[in-house]
Amino acid sequence: MIPRYSRPEITAIWEDEFKYNTWLQVEVAVIQAWADHGEVPRKDADLIAQHAKVNIDDINKYIAETHHDVTAFMRSVADSLGPESRWVHLGLTSSDVWDTATSLQMMAAADVLLGQLAKLREVVGRQALTHKDTICVGRTHGVHAEPTTFGLKLAVWVDELKRHEERLKQARATIAVGQMSGPVGTHATVPPAVEEAACKHLGIAVAPVTNQIIQRDRHAAYVSAIAGIGSSMEKFATEIRGLQRTEILEAEEPFTAGQTGSSSMPHKRNPELCERVCGLSRTLRGYAVMALEDVALWHERDISHSSTERIVLPDATGLLAYMLHIFTGVMDGLVVYPERMTFNLERTQGLVFSQKVLLALIESGMSREDAYKIVQRHSMAAWDQQTPFRGLLESDPEVTTRLDKAVLDKVFDYRAYLVHIDSSFQRIGLL
Repeated sequence: MIPRYSRPEITAIWEDEFKYNTWLQVEVAVIQAWADHGEVPRKDADLIAQHAKVNIDDINKYIAETHHDVTAFMRSVADSLGPESRWVHLGLTSSDVWDTATSLQMMAAADVLLGQLAKLREVVGRQALTHKDTICVGRTHGVHAEPTTFGLKLAVWVDELKRHEERLKQARATIAVGQMSGPVGTHATVPPAVEEAACKHLGIAVAPVTNQIIQRDRHAAYVSAIAGIGSSMEKFATEIRGLQRTEILEAEEPFTAGQTGSSSMPHKRNPELCERVCGLSRTLRGYAVMALEDVALWHERDISHSSTERIVLPDATGLLAYMLHIFTGVMDGLVVYPERMTFNLERTQGLVFSQKVLLALIESGMSREDAYKIVQRHSMAAWDQQTPFRGLLESDPEVTTRLDKAVLDKVFDYRAYLVHIDSSFQRIGLL
């Protein structure tokens, strides 16, 4: 991933040093398993565990000669050992090491992402509680609908983030498997008992049945979970972008001292971080497609998935980590304008209460069809003439003979929309 969109905690997982040392971890686990079953001398297994090392420069030099990552890696490991090096890679094929190590890398990346997701959920939850009773207009199709609260809007996000945490945990569990089944997966050179012992050493489950690779539906589920998180973040960021529009300006992402929004217009304060989240989310969805394309391989394996995974796995995990980092900062420093929310809520002359009026007329005994026609007629007049909706109702005998001032006062009360807000917060554990 380019430095601009990198997070060091994820970058480190996909760098060569971490990768090759994870390969070595797998090799050592297999050798220990062979020793557990009496096939490798315990002394040699312990020497390998204590002294085996990799040298990145040497591996790169050997790759230039062998054009094969794993054989170059094995040669570097052998350089650090004596005669006991003959046990390294015993019975294995390249994918046994590569795929198992990749699973460990993906698990490590998932752990970082899960920590970031939890932090974002906590920050959004705090803002939701702060604005639980902050009245604003709810919009459907971009048009004023009925009053809601800004906190309820954010509570929806909290619940969505919780679901994504569960999905990512499941994706991590799906990929937390290893294989040491040898060429084409027959176990002809590595007995299942050795595979099981090696995976136990590594703290992962055994892929129950394999050919020469761990099946890529697992990887596709993992990347799809990441893309799903990105899509929700795009939804959240799009909402903030919409609320930051000059005509609305109910909330905006933080703008720090010295920051500039335009090279030509000094007044500009743009939602550029949220826009960045939206753009990167599209990249994640593209990576999900690539991961799904890798599921179908020829026969017991081919290598067409390898080239894309070298890009997709580091970049998808890295991009999401970066997106979570910057969006957590946006939500932590989010600027909210309750007064502007009230102003916008009242711009439609009380039309947001139309359903309450409709229901009150129905409860008075009027048919729904007749009530709807009356309320719609006055709503359109209020909109076209920019006249208070309540005033039009109070001038209509069909309404006033059924709804007195006390009823209308109750109907035109924003607090009526807060009666059950707490229940939603309770359901997701915020109260």
